[in-house]
Amino acid sequence: MSRPLDGLHVVECASFVAGPTGGMTLAQMGADVIRIDPIGGGSDHRRWPVAPTGESYYWASLNKGKRSVAVDMRGDEGRELVLALAAAPGPDRGVLIDNVVGRRWMAHERLAERRPDLIHLRLQGHPDGRPAVDYTVNAEVGVPGITGGEDWAGPVNHVLPAWDLIAGLSVATGVLAALHQRARTGRGSYIELALSDVALAGVANLGWLSEAADRQGERPRQGNHVYGSFGVDFTCRDGERVMVVALTEGQWRALQTVTGTAEVFTALETALRANLADESERYRLRETIAAVIRPWFAARDLAQAGKELDTARVLWGRYRGMADVVGDHRREAHAVLADVELPCGRPAITARSPLRFDGDHGPAGECPALGRDTETVLAEVLGLTAAEIGGLYDRRVIGPPGNLTNPHLEAG
Repeated sequence: MSRPLDGLHVVECASFVAGPTGGMTLAQMGADVIRIDPIGGGSDHRRWPVAPTGESYYWASLNKGKRSVAVDMRGDEGRELVLALAAAPGPDRGVLIDNVVGRRWMAHERLAERRPDLIHLRLQGHPDGRPAVDYTVNAEVGVPGITGGEDWAGPVNHVLPAWDLIAGLSVATGVLAALHQRARTGRGSYIELALSDVALAGVANLGWLSEAADRQGERPRQGNHVYGSFGVDFTCRDGERVMVVALTEGQWRALQTVTGTAEVFTALETALRANLADESERYRLRETIAAVIRPWFAARDLAQAGKELDTARVLWGRYRGMADVVGDHRREAHAVLADVELPCGRPAITARSPLRFDGDHGPAGECPALGRDTETVLAEVLGLTAAEIGGLYDRRVIGPPGNLTNPHLEAG
C-alpha cells in the first residue's frame, strides 16, 4: 500500500519516548526512518517493560518500522558517519530528529554547513538546555497537585507519560511543517521543542493557569469526579465498575431517562433552585446526583446496565484492566493493534498508526534488532564499499556486521 510519506528519508538520533514516538509516527506514514544508537544500545535499549529474554518491549515497539544503525559516537570517525547520514544529499533527505543537547559536534551550525536546507528538529528538556523528563515537568506544571482523592495531602503522580507522547506528535508535526516550507521556499529549518514548553502549553491551553490566577490558588482535588461537569464512577451489582459522563444536555436527559430519575431531579431543581441542564450546576450538585443514581447501578449486573445504557445512548465506559484489552485483541476486536515478533522471536503486541488513510491503519512495522541495518544504510546512503564497512567494523566504529553479502555492498 502506498503511504503518504513514501520516499521521505529521516535520521533519528534520540532516546526515550518523545523523539522515538515522532520518528515512529513518520515511519508508519511511509518515511524511511534511520535510527542511530550507540554500539550496544543507549540508555533506553533495555528499558522496562521487558520480555523474559531481557529484550525491551518498550524499545522494540517505539522503534518499529525503522532501520537501526549502531555507531560509536565517541570518536571522530563515528561522528563523521552520523553527520554524513544526517546531511546526505537528495530532495527527500536532510531531515534530522535528535535530543543530543550539549554535543558540540552535532550543533546545528555544523550540520547546516554541510546542508543549508537541512530540517533539524531538536528535543530539549527545558529551553535553556536543562534536562527534564515527563515526570519532572508534570510535577513542575502542577498536575500532581490537583490529581487524586479529595482527602489526599501529597502530590499524586501518574504512570502515563502524556507530555512525552504529545511532544512526539509535535515532533512529527514540526517536521511536516518544515518540509512544506522547504518545498515552497528551498529553506531549511532549525526547530527546537522543549518538553517543559509542551507541558506548559498544554495546561495553559486548557485554561487551567487562568483559573489558578483567578483563584489565587489551586483547584481542589476531585477524586473520580469530572471537573466542571458531571461524571463519576458507579459500582454494579456484580462488582464491576463503570464511568458515566453527562457533558451535554442530551447526555444528561439520556441518563435521567434510563435511570428513571427525571421526576426526582425536577423536584430537586425546584427545591434547590438549580438548573441541572446547566453543566456547571451538575458539577456543583455532583454528589447529590450521584447519590440519586447510584441505586440504579447497584440493582443491575454490568451486562444489563450496559445494554440499557447503550440503548439510551448514555456516555459511559467500563473500567477494565490491560489484560482485558489483551483478551479483546486476541478476539481481533481492535484493528489498530497488531502482533509482532521481537528479534529473538518472542511475540509482542504493538500498534499500527491510529490514523486511517482510506480506512486503512497501514502496517505496524517490523521491530528492528539493534544495528541490524548498519551495513545496508552505509552502503546505500553513503556509498561505502564492503571493504570500507569492514574496516569500520574492525576499528569498532560500527557494531557487528549482519550480512556483508547484501546487494548494496556487492554493488559497491
